[in-house]
Amino acid sequence: MCGIAGFVNINGQLADVDLLRKMTRTLSHRGPDGEGVWTCEATGLGHRRLTIIDLSENGSQPMCNETEKVYITFNGEIYNYRELRLGLQKKGHHFRSTTDTEVIIHLYEEYGTDCVNKLNGMFAFAIWDTERKSLFLARDRLGIKPLFFCVDQKRFRFGSEIKAILADPDFERIVDSQGFHNFLSLNYTTAPLTLFRGLRQLMPAHCLLFENGKLREWRYWDMCFDRQTSKSNQEWIDEFEDVLEESVERHLVSDVSFGALLSGGVDSSAVVALMSEKLTTNLKTFTIGFNESSFNEVHHARKVAQACKTDHMEKILEPRMAEVLPKIVWHSEEPLADPSSLPMFYLAQMVSERVKMVLGGDGADELLAGYETYQADHIARLYRIIPRFLRQWLVSPIVESLPVSYKHYSFDMKAKRFVRAASLPPDEAHFSWRTIFDEERKHALVKESILGSRATFEFCRHYFDRVPEANFLNRMLYFDTCFHLPNDILAKVDRMSMAHGLEVRVPFLDVKVVECAARIPPGLKLRWGMKKKFILKEAMKRRLPSGIVQRRKAGFNVPVGAWLKTDLREMLCDLLSPSNLRQQDLLEEKTVGKLIDDHFSGVRDNGFELWGLLVLMVWWESFFKGDSSRVL
Repeated sequence: MCGIAGFVNINGQLADVDLLRKMTRTLSHRGPDGEGVWTCEATGLGHRRLTIIDLSENGSQPMCNETEKVYITFNGEIYNYRELRLGLQKKGHHFRSTTDTEVIIHLYEEYGTDCVNKLNGMFAFAIWDTERKSLFLARDRLGIKPLFFCVDQKRFRFGSEIKAILADPDFERIVDSQGFHNFLSLNYTTAPLTLFRGLRQLMPAHCLLFENGKLREWRYWDMCFDRQTSKSNQEWIDEFEDVLEESVERHLVSDVSFGALLSGGVDSSAVVALMSEKLTTNLKTFTIGFNESSFNEVHHARKVAQACKTDHMEKILEPRMAEVLPKIVWHSEEPLADPSSLPMFYLAQMVSERVKMVLGGDGADELLAGYETYQADHIARLYRIIPRFLRQWLVSPIVESLPVSYKHYSFDMKAKRFVRAASLPPDEAHFSWRTIFDEERKHALVKESILGSRATFEFCRHYFDRVPEANFLNRMLYFDTCFHLPNDILAKVDRMSMAHGLEVRVPFLDVKVVECAARIPPGLKLRWGMKKKFILKEAMKRRLPSGIVQRRKAGFNVPVGAWLKTDLREMLCDLLSPSNLRQQDLLEEKTVGKLIDDHFSGVRDNGFELWGLLVLMVWWESFFKGDSSRVL
């Protein structure tokens, strides 16, 4: 696992190696084990190395082929590289290392840009072809590894993180109004946009070719649903169990010590159970918890660790919020206002002191219907039978009058979110259940000059439209897998883990698991409209304690609403003060003031809204007002 960066000068100017080193060194946390740079004429490739496979110097990057005509800088892991290597050797290719990086070089020699279709793994890489004078970029199918780029009249730039591109003094920092608009809707940015105008993300499952001053971008893979077969339910369960077990085994390839993240939920517990069966020594597992009882899952994780006989470590989090938040935002950089970034940051810090690589359970919720929003869609169909006037004049006022609670996923929060969106068309309702600020509230919140021109749902509606023939549950799963998962969940895991030089692998997002999950009948994912991840729980019944398999999903959440009234109150009031807001000229002071007053007085739980605004202000302070390097 590594960090990559580079550029191609468009005007023919020779590559500036000092600029390349400056870009590369912004990624030192991603690759603490080494640095490499390569320049030739107008092109520069940079690399920061975290050694996981082939610890020798032979694995150093940027790496070239034997003829020094193809150069690569690569971030990620290729899980089928050994099989690919054997096939390439039979075709006459010779290898100087045992790395997966060199496999990609020879695949490119053999198949050109189609090489990406052969890869099973998580990756982002850039290949410079000296004969074609072309730069080829690719990102893995699910967006596990990030890749950013921008092009102007002077040069094309790319990097694993935005900071690498910001290191170029010729890049002008201007807020992207549509990216800003979308962030307020969801508390995360929406690829391909970022909050920096002109700076984009390469989308998951996409390639990009920069040649002769022109960009060409294309999608090389997509999910396919609703392949009808005559399999029985048990045959589907057995197949999925086998595919997941094979994936976990592939993800264990490593030349360094490793472990597993264990939350106590069925997803990470399934991975731990399968890992334990494959290993001859006790697996190291890691858990983090909170003093607030409704947010604490340590005892569930402990039960799994005991059942799987792991070498378990747990820690109760007592965060120094005001101290750590700027560090989290600096590493998030887009910004990313998912409150669970905080425990993930501390968990990665604890784990990185003991191992270099871990497996986690991310991706199962999006593939197998693990969120309550899928149940909400089923309930909403019944709710819409109630006459509109009764919903509007009776049900809604009663729900909105429920007293505010700051407990984990409290009833009042879920009920209010459900009623506000349940009458919308199903696709809009599914999107709205994740929304922080809807379009009406954003217009009251944001200065007109910075407001985006398109409603955020219109920006991402096409994810539902791309699979019109699919069952609606599968359309929701497709939306969440292609949109929510890479933009929020995977971005959080990548940034917080790589902040500490820790690699996190995700067996549920192995391409064979994803393609199998897409074919599974919807009724085996969400049973009778209410039993979430039914097939996974059935597959894991004999491996995990029944209390773990059947327990309700809790998620990796934090008591953000309560923290904003206590530990973060001073910081919140300072950064969202009228005087500070006037300086930035982004948000309406009166609207922000009312959000704060209502939250502090208990009129409404505005925890997620205020957390997003607080993160936004810290981001502004780091990347616009001051020098972001000061929070290292």
